[in-house]
Amino acid sequence: MGTICAIGLMSGTSMDGIDVAMLRTDGVASIEFGPSMFVAYEAEFRQRLEASLEVAKGIESREDRPGDLSLLEREITLRHVQAVERFLKTAVGDWGVPEVVGFHGQTVLHRPHLGVTVQLGDGALLARELNIPVVYDMRANDIRHGGQGAPLVPAYHAALAASLRGELAGRHPFAFVNVGGISNITYVPRSGDPIAFDTGPGNTLIDQWVQREGGVPYDAGGTIASEGGVVEAVVARYMEAPFFRRSGPKSLDRNDFTLEPMAGLELSDGARTLAAVSAEAILRSVEHMPEPPKLWIVCGGGRKNPHIVGDLVSGARTTGAEVIVAEEAGLDGDSTEAEAWAFLAVRSMKGLPLTFPTTTGCREAVSGGILAKP
Repeated sequence: MGTICAIGLMSGTSMDGIDVAMLRTDGVASIEFGPSMFVAYEAEFRQRLEASLEVAKGIESREDRPGDLSLLEREITLRHVQAVERFLKTAVGDWGVPEVVGFHGQTVLHRPHLGVTVQLGDGALLARELNIPVVYDMRANDIRHGGQGAPLVPAYHAALAASLRGELAGRHPFAFVNVGGISNITYVPRSGDPIAFDTGPGNTLIDQWVQREGGVPYDAGGTIASEGGVVEAVVARYMEAPFFRRSGPKSLDRNDFTLEPMAGLELSDGARTLAAVSAEAILRSVEHMPEPPKLWIVCGGGRKNPHIVGDLVSGARTTGAEVIVAEEAGLDGDSTEAEAWAFLAVRSMKGLPLTFPTTTGCREAVSGGILAKP
């Protein structure tokens, strides 16, 4: 089995919509980037997703769907169907015909210490509606083997590191940072398996703050934060959380950090302070790496926040490291996670490992995912 044309679908912890991306890959070292697209959720549906997190707290096993979660799961799946159909009609052209879809679904609960992680999404329904094979539920096997079930992107990050050319090639160790709702980092050494873990809140607290205090869904381009200043005492309070002292592998649920330390802050100061929290959490991750990275590559929506990136640049400079955003490395920072799900779907079909003891804490490198055929 050589290269496969695959679509990846990602709806992350920011709950703002669906990223769709296409790759042609062997799931190992060969990566040919295809088209990508973002399909936004409307505000009402996003609010329903956020409300589902409270309902999901009642889940005791991965199969539980209390309240209206079964209905919501079907709606999420059908929205992914519509997203793929739109993608194929408007973005793909003659680039390729998808042979498989990698489907993440929408995480509503992540409690690895209890052996539970729940992503809403019906892979079998998606396969039937699209008439394309679908690989889904890629976290479960890792949890069965003692892992955290997250992060799953490191296998793809390692392949991207190997694909870098020119002056970026060989600048090991690399750090790929995905700043989504929750941030995660992948440390790629010159040899051996990648090391990875969640670093802390990324955009999720900023989004919650500006929505609550300013009535807007997110701080576009860090505009609100640009009018404020960092309240160092609040940053320090967040950094007191035991999570930051633990070495990886480790992962977070969207609700593990709250806005409680923000009491009394003004809107813009709060937005700037939470950007500093996001950056400081990422910089603290160096304490749990064999040596400081030489090159940091920032992906995800948070790379568009100049305050997060600026704080990362300043902090990494103290160790002589350089920080760049994905586009400076010839990558698409918006679609990296969706691309990863396409890549992982191909690895799953080939029985290749998706996770490693150094990325999720699983007992041994394991593959995963369920293949649903039309």
